[in-house]
Amino acid sequence: MIFEKIHTVPTSEELINKAFKRSARAMSGKTIDSRESRLRANESMLLTAANILTDNLANIVRRFPSFEHLPRFYYELTDILVGVEKLKMSLASVDWASRKIHEISRNYVGKIRNSDLPEPVRKEAFGRLASIIKSINKDLLFLNEARNILRKLPDVQDEPTIVIAGYPNVGKSSFVSKITGASPEIAPYPFTTKGVTIGHFMRDGVRYQVMDTPGLLDRPMSERNDIERQAITAIHYLDAVVMFMIDPSESCGYEIGAQEHLLAEIRENFKLPLLVVANKSDRSEFKKLNDVDFNISTVTGEGIEDVMDRLIQMIKEKRLSSSSEETDIEPAI
Repeated sequence: MIFEKIHTVPTSEELINKAFKRSARAMSGKTIDSRESRLRANESMLLTAANILTDNLANIVRRFPSFEHLPRFYYELTDILVGVEKLKMSLASVDWASRKIHEISRNYVGKIRNSDLPEPVRKEAFGRLASIIKSINKDLLFLNEARNILRKLPDVQDEPTIVIAGYPNVGKSSFVSKITGASPEIAPYPFTTKGVTIGHFMRDGVRYQVMDTPGLLDRPMSERNDIERQAITAIHYLDAVVMFMIDPSESCGYEIGAQEHLLAEIRENFKLPLLVVANKSDRSEFKKLNDVDFNISTVTGEGIEDVMDRLIQMIKEKRLSSSSEETDIEPAI
C-alpha cells in the first residue's frame, strides 16, 4: 500500500533527546587529556547529533509519497482527509530544517576547531539545533496525524475495477465472494464504520478488482456528510464501472421504492457506466422489475457469469471511449 512505508513521525522533543543522548554516548569511555582530544571530542559530538537529526528529518520526507506521481484516486482522498497543500508545506518545513541543521553544524565545526574552549561553542551549536527542531514541532505533529489517517486508506490497486453499490443486505458481499472465489480482503476506511470489501479475479490474463464500500454507496446522499460526498467523488478517478444491486424480494429490510431512489441518486452522482442487477431470484418473494439489466442469485449462482461478461465488456468499452476522447483532443500549438 502507498502509505504503509510511512513510519511514526517523532516529536521535536523525541528527536532532540535521541540526538543528544546518542552524541553523549559516542564519547563515553574515551580519554580526553589534551586540547586536541577535546577539540575532536566536541566536534564528534556535534556531528553525531547533527547527522542523527538530518537523517531522521530526511527520512520523514522521503517516506511520504510524491504527490505529483500519486494516483488521482489517492490524491483526492489525501486532499479530502488531510489536505495535500498542507502536507507539502509541512514536508517542506522538515526538509528545510534538515538542510539548515547540516549547514549550521558545518559552520560550528569550524568554530570549534578555532576555539580554545570548544565546550561552550558545542553547547551553543546544540542550542541552535534544538531551536530549529522545536520550530517545526507543529509540522511534525501534523505529519504524524496525517500518517495515522492515510494508513487507514484501503489498498485499491490501479487496475480495472467494479464498484458495487446498493443498500445493505442485498447480497453485495456474497457477490464479491462468489466471483473472487475466496474471502475478500476487508480493509479499514477512514470515512466509514465498516471496512471496504476488496476482491480480485482473473479473466483472460487480466486482473480485475471488485470493491464494495459500505457506509458510502449504501444510503441516500442526504444522510452523508461533506467528507463522505467528496470521498464518493474520488471513486470517479478509478478505472471503474458501477454495479448497482437491488433486492426485489425486500428481504434486505428496504422497500423497492427506497432502493430505486438510491439507484436514481447513484445515476445522478456517478459519471461512470452503470449496470443494474436484481439479486435473490431464488426467493419466492422475488419479482421482476423493469429497470433491471440482469436477474441473479448469489445463492444458486444463476446469472452471475452473464453479469461478469457484461461488466468486463463495459470496462473495455469505457477504455475505448476514453482513448477515443484523448485522440480527439487537438494538440496545443
